[in-house]
Amino acid sequence: MKRLVLLRHGQSAWNKENRFTGWTDVPLSEAGVEEARKAGRDMLNAGFHFKVAYTSFLKRAIKTCWLALEEMDRMYIPVYTSWRLNEKHYGMLTGLNKAETAEKYGDEQVLLWRRGYAIAPPAIDPENEFSPYLDAKYSAIPKEQIPLTESLKDTIERIIPYWESDIRPALFREGEVLVAAHGNSLRGIVKYLKNMSEEEILELNLVTGIPYVFEFDDEGKLLRDYFLADDEELRKQMAAVASQGKK
Repeated sequence: MKRLVLLRHGQSAWNKENRFTGWTDVPLSEAGVEEARKAGRDMLNAGFHFKVAYTSFLKRAIKTCWLALEEMDRMYIPVYTSWRLNEKHYGMLTGLNKAETAEKYGDEQVLLWRRGYAIAPPAIDPENEFSPYLDAKYSAIPKEQIPLTESLKDTIERIIPYWESDIRPALFREGEVLVAAHGNSLRGIVKYLKNMSEEEILELNLVTGIPYVFEFDDEGKLLRDYFLADDEELRKQMAAVASQGKK
């Protein structure tokens, strides 16, 4: 059996302020640090022994990965970073408060921008302070590949080639893989693995710091998926995530 764990980063400073973050490189909050450490303890208690991990270019995911592995006493394993695992780019919404944006544009429009499949927010100005064009982390990436806004569809299209070329082979070579990333980049992987419809993925809300486990047989067939969390508490936290973009 092969086991994949998808871990959304712990609460970030902008999660705490209910702001659209996207590619902006904000740190974990104090609560987010503890969420990451707890995730590591939960994975250790569940018997995981990762030999490789993957994460994005953004510090909130990288730090979550490090803290979780530290709790598991596995900081020595290779950790690969890729911009392809970055959060969805929120375009001109970047930095805005989600509830205030819903007041301005309406709950339905903000839901489509946040969770819709093929609808991207308006693009950010290339010279905006939050533009990835101005970030040295992406200087080696061809500019035509760097987004100024994205839909979930766009996000999936940049992630899945990396899943197929790097993460999936590692999973079937090593047996267990950790991917510490972001709400929408992980939703993209989930949609792909479970062959979910556009309507189904709209309803999926991933909670910060809770490991999401996928088990496969040796031929790659998905056997089951589950969260390392109490069901009732998980429902409450998912509902809280869903309500972030409402007036």
